[in-house]
Amino acid sequence: MSVPNETYAARIQRKLMKKQYIVNVASGRQKADLVLKNATYVNVFSNELCQGDIAVAKGQIVGMGSYDGEVEVDVSGKIVCPGFIDAHIHLESSLVSPKEFARAVLPHGTTTVITDPHEITNVMGTDGIDYMLQATEGLPIDVRFMLPSCVPATPLDESGANLDYRAIDSFYDHARVQGLAEMMNFVGVVGGDKEVIAKIVAAQAHHKKIDGHAPGIRDKDLAAYIAAGVYSDHECSDMEDAMAKLRNGQFIMVRDGTAAKNLEALVDLLKQPYYDRCMFCTDDKHPIDLLEKGHIDYIIKKAISYGVDPIVAVKVACHNPARYFALNNRGAIAPGYLADFAIIDNFENFNVEMVFKKGVLTCKNGEVQSFPTPQIDEYLEQRAHDTFHVAHLNAEDFHDERPRGVIGLVPGEIVSTDNGYASAVDVEKDILKIAVVERHKNTHHIGLGYIQGYGLKSGAVATSISHDSHNIIVVGTNEEDMAFAANRIVENCGGITVVEDGKVLGEVVLEIAGLMSDDSLVTVNNKLEIAKEQAFRLGVSRGIDPFMTLSFMSLPVIPTLRLTTRGVIDVIKQQYI
Repeated sequence: MSVPNETYAARIQRKLMKKQYIVNVASGRQKADLVLKNATYVNVFSNELCQGDIAVAKGQIVGMGSYDGEVEVDVSGKIVCPGFIDAHIHLESSLVSPKEFARAVLPHGTTTVITDPHEITNVMGTDGIDYMLQATEGLPIDVRFMLPSCVPATPLDESGANLDYRAIDSFYDHARVQGLAEMMNFVGVVGGDKEVIAKIVAAQAHHKKIDGHAPGIRDKDLAAYIAAGVYSDHECSDMEDAMAKLRNGQFIMVRDGTAAKNLEALVDLLKQPYYDRCMFCTDDKHPIDLLEKGHIDYIIKKAISYGVDPIVAVKVACHNPARYFALNNRGAIAPGYLADFAIIDNFENFNVEMVFKKGVLTCKNGEVQSFPTPQIDEYLEQRAHDTFHVAHLNAEDFHDERPRGVIGLVPGEIVSTDNGYASAVDVEKDILKIAVVERHKNTHHIGLGYIQGYGLKSGAVATSISHDSHNIIVVGTNEEDMAFAANRIVENCGGITVVEDGKVLGEVVLEIAGLMSDDSLVTVNNKLEIAKEQAFRLGVSRGIDPFMTLSFMSLPVIPTLRLTTRGVIDVIKQQYI
């Protein structure tokens, strides 16, 4: 930690004294600050369980063996793991503030996350990055950042900002910024688009990582994508795709979150000679999953149930992402590494009983220790709570008799199919009207289309979470309820709503940029589950998440058809139909 106005000589002297103390403790000449006594711990270097006391001084591990400490915690019969790392997540997907997110994942042993704030950045521009940096400062989990690469995702989308490499360049100097986040515009990369390539070149000039997002890309297109400088991918849904990317040198982030669950399909990666190139990530994690299943610990437990070596599963959850992101002082239990621990009962149950961050107990038996709320500039707070600029909408705004493309839902997937054209709602055939309303700059742009496979029989469902530009997306059986639902979203400054005959049946207010709530995770989850149940009551198929499914229907980088504020597009051709 730096000291304001400290001279170079003073800084060296301060660090010298700290280092001397660490050496004295490691050598046994002084007592440690903390000792985990009688520990059985995961050694990620030798791939075995080792035994001994674990000594901690000044927040870092100084030795294993036999030590005395000012504070001693007996962990006999437990297994000490390095703190877990989520290699790729959008904190906004939790629907709560970063502070609430930290409170939710700490009991699950997560001590570091790599977040891509492109959701809020698509709404607020660089103010969104500043907001998230401030909102995560000093939390009891370490939040590292990858800078959004696609704001908007493609030129066919309309977001709250349009950022080139110059707009984000200064953020690379921030101590918690690791690189450039998922390069979703793989079409632009492969095509050699000047603006897209410039972002990669700028990140490399700062010696930073560049993450990927290229589902199904193959052959020379894949070679071009990787040759441009994209180091990883988290969009692999089968072994063929994953192996093609791994063989070409990419690291594979095995994703298992709320929207996409790829672990089962990719479990064969978690063995030699492949697992050293793999990491775990969640990408998106909704409240119900955080509360009922867990976080990275859930993926580890699931991997073990599929027959993965428990030590390998733990290593993929901590050491591998730490190495990939050059976080060289975490992800292992060894001298010189941060004292970040997740202490579990056993590999069979994998219940996290205690969590330490830099040698400080932050959670015990699910109870999180209190921590201060990060301070956010007043301007950024006001800006984040005032992001809707939409004129009042009427049923006529959603009326159009011309044939429009029909987006076909694929059960359990976020990809879609091209189901032809329609010119009217047909509930019997499950053809519903869908609209995306521009909400950032009051352009009154409204893209119209149809969707099949959603199941709604009456009313309308709307949300301001619509990846990645986060305009208002609404689906309905009639134009009156669609207008009412969209207006309700604007009145609430963001959120999710389910309506019928001009009445609200269930809703969640997401007043932070239309993406997150100031409420607790439990409160948000309760409201979300009530809203889901109302959507199901109106006919939405119980085989899908009513809101998350909708949120991906406007993402113009996931095949096949999507809807933006200007109409239905063919993602592969990147053109309107």
